[in-house]
Amino acid sequence: MPYLPLAAEERAEWDSGSQPLARNSNREKKPLIMKIGRLPCVLLFVLCVVLFITYIKWKPRKEQALDSSDLQSKDTNDIGRLSSKNEIFYGIMFDAGSTGTRIHVYQFSRTPSGAPNLDHEEFRALKPGLSSYADNPLKCAPGINELLDIAKKEIPQNLWASTPLVLKATAGLRLLPGEKAQKLLDMVRELFKASPFLIGKDSVSIMNGTDEGIFAWITVNFLTGSLTSHEKKHSGMLDLGGGSTQITFYPYSKNTLTSSPPGYITEFELFHNTYSLYSHSYLGYGLMSARLAIMGGEEGKALKEGEELVTSCLTPEHKTEFKHAEITYKIKGQKNDEPLYVSCYKRVLAVLGGKVERSKEIPNLFFYAFSYYYDRAVDAHLIDPELGGSLKVKDFDMAAKKRM
Repeated sequence: MPYLPLAAEERAEWDSGSQPLARNSNREKKPLIMKIGRLPCVLLFVLCVVLFITYIKWKPRKEQALDSSDLQSKDTNDIGRLSSKNEIFYGIMFDAGSTGTRIHVYQFSRTPSGAPNLDHEEFRALKPGLSSYADNPLKCAPGINELLDIAKKEIPQNLWASTPLVLKATAGLRLLPGEKAQKLLDMVRELFKASPFLIGKDSVSIMNGTDEGIFAWITVNFLTGSLTSHEKKHSGMLDLGGGSTQITFYPYSKNTLTSSPPGYITEFELFHNTYSLYSHSYLGYGLMSARLAIMGGEEGKALKEGEELVTSCLTPEHKTEFKHAEITYKIKGQKNDEPLYVSCYKRVLAVLGGKVERSKEIPNLFFYAFSYYYDRAVDAHLIDPELGGSLKVKDFDMAAKKRM
């Protein structure tokens, strides 16, 4: 079984207007195993950095087409140099996830080498996710503008025009029909254009799942030192979001490179080294989307009046409600002759059957897991909420058996 050190991630989010916005001002946490304070939205840290160092050059294999034009330098002689002439400069990153929209305002300083040094991060978050406004994109405007006002307060006015503003949407928008997702992006793009910040052609876009996994892998291995030391083995990355889940690792086995399904291996250059990573995103298998599927619901489809979802994962006749993507589903437990764990496990296997690729190399690797992996481990009292911890996959299974 792979080990899963779980690192605390700042996930505080509230509905706009109902409670104060979540704050994050670089408070330190000390997860077990990793000598890192915390891993807040790890892929976004990398995204913001590469906005300035413009260093990564993607070389997708075969049909894999990564949309990363916004990460590439047009002049190869400028690779690694900052786009700003100021000693202090800023970047704004919006993370449009399936369960909420978050803003990260980064303050950088120039180092003697020309690379950016992250001095400060301001983080705020709002619920619900952007995808909740699919039927009325205009309703997302107040929340987006509220977050933009946060950026205005954090950044000196004389630097607004030179501060890049980017929104990357993840599984929430990937799950929407193309036309609805595009209308949301267009709405956000218009709001960004009306702001005083620097907007590029690709400032508002949907990030594909492979990019999401690879950026998180880069961050984890940069922070643990394996990208700068040949003596350290690379760690894998597991990220469980609301709408999708990602797995990314560096294959040490040639068999993994040659036998993996098409599109699972991506090659890229980073800091003068070439990496071939196994990376795949399972859309629709994030925590919230998977729960809905296991209970028999359909993504984005409300139940009819008086209709209920009947599931073998709740005690018989128990009734509750489940809210996902602004749709509330009525749920009822199903009668069965088997123990609850057994009946629920069978249902999970039926949903996942034939849809998950199992690499033989995975059980021998070391992974970092975060997002909902961390939250569920805390809920099950498997790890300390402040320190994180180290687990095996079977620990989740044992915790489920105890609870059911």
